[in-house]
Amino acid sequence: METIAKGKYVALAYKIFVVGAEQDVPVFEFTSEHPDAFVFGNDLSMIEGFMKNIEGLKEGDKFDFTLAPADAFGEKNQDMIIPIEKDIFKNGDGEFDTERVALGNYVPMMTANGQRVEGLVIEITDTHVTLDFNHQLAGESVRYQGEVLVVRDATDAELHPHQGCGSCSGNCGDGGCSGCSGCN
Repeated sequence: METIAKGKYVALAYKIFVVGAEQDVPVFEFTSEHPDAFVFGNDLSMIEGFMKNIEGLKEGDKFDFTLAPADAFGEKNQDMIIPIEKDIFKNGDGEFDTERVALGNYVPMMTANGQRVEGLVIEITDTHVTLDFNHQLAGESVRYQGEVLVVRDATDAELHPHQGCGSCSGNCGDGGCSGCSGCN
């Protein structure tokens, strides 16, 4: 039976709980119908502590482990809490968008590099909106509880996912693509 190792396609069903929360309710959940599926070791965004705990497991194995903040989603970074001038949050009528920008809401923003990020509105003053761009589980110890559904060799397509025509010599004009296997 195959074990989770670099280059293996893995599908997992699991829940993530915040340790010490008042209610023992998962904050994230991947089900067997909608699993977390990836090629082990190919996704640099995966949490290293999570990867270390599932490496070597086999299909059908269950897991239950806890990670400290530093090994999970990181500590809260105060530099990721940013006051932004209130003027940029206007609706179509030119007024402050109270419907979208409210305490506790996540607001989509764009970085200088064009990357889409979401910030949690934590304060609204007369002049600024303060957004927290930390992961919502930053600073929390988390518990992972789940099961390995699939472990198999990854296909070539899974090992080298198509990145759209920017990664080939083709031309994506009018939604068509020449020179590669399709546009994303």
